[in-house]
Amino acid sequence: MENDIIIISLEDLGYQGPLLEEGALDPAVSRGAASPEFTKLCAWIVSELRLYCKLEENVHATNCPSEAEGFQLEMSGLLSELACPYSVLTSGDVTKRLLNRTDCLLLLTYLVSELEASRMILVTKPEKKAQQAGSPMFQELKGICMSLGMSKPPANITMFQFFSGIEKKLKEAMSKVPPHHVGDPLMKKALGPMHLEKIEAINQALVNEYEVRRKMLLKRLDVTVQSFGWSDRAKKHAEKLAKVYQPLRSALDTKSKISAAQLLAARQDFSNILRTSSGKMREKTACAINKVGSPQGQRSPFLPVY
Repeated sequence: MENDIIIISLEDLGYQGPLLEEGALDPAVSRGAASPEFTKLCAWIVSELRLYCKLEENVHATNCPSEAEGFQLEMSGLLSELACPYSVLTSGDVTKRLLNRTDCLLLLTYLVSELEASRMILVTKPEKKAQQAGSPMFQELKGICMSLGMSKPPANITMFQFFSGIEKKLKEAMSKVPPHHVGDPLMKKALGPMHLEKIEAINQALVNEYEVRRKMLLKRLDVTVQSFGWSDRAKKHAEKLAKVYQPLRSALDTKSKISAAQLLAARQDFSNILRTSSGKMREKTACAINKVGSPQGQRSPFLPVY
């Protein structure tokens, strides 16, 4: 009976692990900290909880029974930070607390209830920062509503009702276009909090690298444009050049705005590789400057011969 209640709660919370299978939870709970599957379940709940609570402690899943002691130490620190009221989970020998079925069921019940409460609090009392008209989150949601032709939602609407309305509008819009109009998603695998955390870390590393590249390319662009004004003839038009160039230059940012949201929204056609030298691409990049070159036999001695 207790197992069934926990499984139903885990399904409602979005857990999709192997312990939802019939008869899988009880053996894992009976082994407790010695079961890697049990520790993975606990780690998933804690990772979800950390999205809503500012917790310093964290819990990591184990790979083998020999790592059970380290898991119990991490869980002990987390329960102390959460001010867990169950003394059986917070007192006594820390390495022997989570080795029987009763204590492990109590731990799961407590963690699940904490996660459910945290989500309910966020829905009933959303963060003020997310409600500010100038916040990026507000602007994104406003853009979605305007694109879907939705009216301004009432002030007392819950987050569940709001996103249910967006989902309904999306389905209505999708029903009016051909079956493969939008295309299949590039990322088909369901992502959990741990996956998104790793994606964010990878994206941040790429953003940092691309920022360096963009700064270098923009510096080369500035130097190239400055070289156009070195001649006496061009100096007379320096103000006109600056008037045309500066507005365009100021729009070029060194920071990348790519995030995990773009990855989730990307379609499969984004993975198509197009050669920049192909005829189709050159139609948009070809210009008169491509025809500029030195006359035959007058190559500069400073340029290498290819």
